[in-house]
Amino acid sequence: MDLKLKGKKAIVTGASRGIGLRIARALADEGVDVGICSRTESSVAEAVAELKARGVRAFGDAADVMDPDSYIPWIHKMAGQLGGIDIFISNVSNGPGEGGEEGWHKCFEGDVMGAVRGTETVLPYLRKSEAPSIVLIASISGVMSKALRAAGVLAYGSCKAALIAYGAQMAKELAPAGIRVNSVSPGPIYFIGGPWDHIRQMAPKMYDDALEQCVIGRLGTPEEVASAVVFLASPVSGFTTGQNLHVDGGYMQHIAF
Repeated sequence: MDLKLKGKKAIVTGASRGIGLRIARALADEGVDVGICSRTESSVAEAVAELKARGVRAFGDAADVMDPDSYIPWIHKMAGQLGGIDIFISNVSNGPGEGGEEGWHKCFEGDVMGAVRGTETVLPYLRKSEAPSIVLIASISGVMSKALRAAGVLAYGSCKAALIAYGAQMAKELAPAGIRVNSVSPGPIYFIGGPWDHIRQMAPKMYDDALEQCVIGRLGTPEEVASAVVFLASPVSGFTTGQNLHVDGGYMQHIAF
């Protein structure tokens, strides 16, 4: 399928590894020029070199989405280097890290305000695009109430729920300008060095429970999430906005009305 993305310009936050890197790769494979960030300069440089090898223009810098003085100038710099922005992918997440009030603060700043600040900053560029799109990377943790005994899970799920609601509301607000906004909510996604790799080693029962919950019989891959994101971001998905797509192998065993 031709996703009609060739020549488009996208920025992806947190794209030096994991799901973010796979999203950037998938966009590059469709002929999209890409701007990326993460907090580590060396990992950004390595990812940019890989993306350029796929035959597109790629740029990147170390930037912290929790620091507006770092994050906002990075977006403007990427827009200048790319020559505009058609697609904004807000992927950075602090994950279910530490507990307590500090954990709530980090989740809110990273997962919610990272998307809010990014969206507000890219809007002037998206308004000039012929096929503008925003995709927010959320989580099924934002729509589930299953108890998980781990530090930071309550903050993480609550902030992802806020992110999904933000995306739905922005979709209505921006629709008259032709800007589509959708969310993608991954379930358990496994890759070497990722969160579920850590869980497999440190909390094997939690890993086995997740494996059993995924009715498809396995955990997902970052590439499968990336495919969903790139489709939603593409002009081929031009009649889809305000949606939250679960990419979870059937983990959420409910009927989504």
